[in-house]
Amino acid sequence: MIAPFAYTALPARVLFGPGRAAELGAELAALGGCRALVLSTAGQRGMAARVAAPLGDALGAHFDGAVMHTPVAVTERALAFLHDAACDAIVAIGGGSTIGLGKALALRTGLPQIAVPTTYAGSEVTPVLGQTEGGRKTTLRSLDVLPEVVIYDPELTLSLPPAISATSGLNALAHAVEALYARDANPITSLMAEEGIRALGAALPAVVADGSDHQARARAQYGAWLCATCLGAVGMALHHKICHALGGAFGLPHAETHAVLIPHVAGYNAGAAPDAMARVARALGGTDDAAAALWRLAGTLGAPRALRDIGMPEDGIGRAVALVLEGAYWNPRPPDAASLEALLRRAWAGAPPAVE
Repeated sequence: MIAPFAYTALPARVLFGPGRAAELGAELAALGGCRALVLSTAGQRGMAARVAAPLGDALGAHFDGAVMHTPVAVTERALAFLHDAACDAIVAIGGGSTIGLGKALALRTGLPQIAVPTTYAGSEVTPVLGQTEGGRKTTLRSLDVLPEVVIYDPELTLSLPPAISATSGLNALAHAVEALYARDANPITSLMAEEGIRALGAALPAVVADGSDHQARARAQYGAWLCATCLGAVGMALHHKICHALGGAFGLPHAETHAVLIPHVAGYNAGAAPDAMARVARALGGTDDAAAALWRLAGTLGAPRALRDIGMPEDGIGRAVALVLEGAYWNPRPPDAASLEALLRRAWAGAPPAVE
């Protein structure tokens, strides 16, 4: 018997496949955009300019100041830039930092936006916006931040370095792991979550071994899309709360933080969410221990497995525990200070996850 559930499909037009970025100009015109603000990071300015070339005269301006964790101060600078350039649409080309900035601008302006992701972060299909101000990262959910169009072109991920491919992919995978034990999980998102984990678990080792493998790149982007779609449809839990707290307080790199923590949070929740962990394990090859499977996958990919290796100070653990418990998200196993500190100390040291 299937228990009653609610599932809300989020509105978006999605184009998937090699070469689809060439349709950017047509998609902008269909949205009624005449003068687009293109967003990118400074490091991806050249690639973003090439991808935006089909816009032609509709390319109004290019802001390349996107950075991690969407600082409010950067959004305000971009907003002033947008107004000065008299743009009527937003095109975000890049990873989670750039797409986050596009969502922040859309929230403030109501302008239509197109997202062209070049990593596996998944922000482009979630109604979630994380913003940082004064050393704290806060999140909000609103349909107003969703892009109207998302263009997935696997060819744009071919130059993504192995290390970033690995951590970006594990970040995406973490979305699906949490979706499986979310309070509002449902059969539809669970199907997508398990398939997304399976696709990424198989594709990422091939991507890291040979970044030019077009089929592996397409499979990874497909998996990342599914995983992020799950996150967009259900609530977040302990894993995301910890990552947001650490990112805001210590400026830790977003994807790397997710990569380090997801095996530990899976172990923490194993006893409280056995069915979810069984699905994770099945998707990653049938092991009996989801946390260990996630840990091994990170090792196979050469991803960081210790918070100390990505900039987390040991003396910040106590502060992190307090931040996580402050307005803690729902979680199948309610967090407490002692257990959280033990989890973070293992993650800080790079020890294997404990299964509880």
